[in-house]
Amino acid sequence: MTHAEPLAAAGRADRFAADRQKVELRLDEICEVYLSGLPANVSAAIQYGLTSPGKRLRPLLLLFAYRAADGNGDATLLACAPEIVHSYSLMHDDLPCMDDDDMRRGRPTVHKVYGSTVAILGGVAMIPLAVIVAGDATRQMGLPEHTAGAILRTLLDAGGSAGMIGGQQRDLAGEGLALSLEEREGIHSAKTGALIVGSIRMGALAAGANDAAIGALERYGRDIGLAFQIMDDVLDVTSTSSALGKTTGRDAALGKSTYPALLGV
Repeated sequence: MTHAEPLAAAGRADRFAADRQKVELRLDEICEVYLSGLPANVSAAIQYGLTSPGKRLRPLLLLFAYRAADGNGDATLLACAPEIVHSYSLMHDDLPCMDDDDMRRGRPTVHKVYGSTVAILGGVAMIPLAVIVAGDATRQMGLPEHTAGAILRTLLDAGGSAGMIGGQQRDLAGEGLALSLEEREGIHSAKTGALIVGSIRMGALAAGANDAAIGALERYGRDIGLAFQIMDDVLDVTSTSSALGKTTGRDAALGKSTYPALLGV
């Protein structure tokens, strides 16, 4: 390792920290500006779920891809759109009819605080919210119509039946079954990886990247998504609820074919 490498790594860490702070501020602004027309309890549930302390991986990766493809504007509002989709998915994933979790990001889940009905309504309301935010962002960035359309289509595809929703359904259907490694990877590529890859693609599209650059960034995103899910599975076995901020041991309790279950830790 050269002397320059630790300095470069420190610089990247500083950039990610600054980006994360900008994303947090934007999420707060979104709650103030975009939620005013909703019933008070639904608005409160969305704000509770959206501003819970998270890693903000998807918006950070969108901003990374935007800069990697030579984007020079402010893509922070756009970066919040996939985070809204991700946050709604967590609200629904934690429901009693799905994974039935009581803790998320170090505090009670949305349905434990506001009830399942409000958690469902809040999650559903966040889908059009994400599209509205993304649309407003593309207009503020002055992007061409065809680029804006491609970005919105990417967001919806990533969260739809071929992406996150389809992966969630396959994950639930696979509980208690002895799935193969290939089947498990297919589930994770859709449930977790699709929105990660989609976030990266959105950033690259916003920067005007060519097809070759977009393809390279998407391959990176697929690897990041799989690595993220493998680590999530491992931590569910090896970590504690207090350290993770969510209930550990849930995968085994639900009979999921995780990577540790298939391959060992």
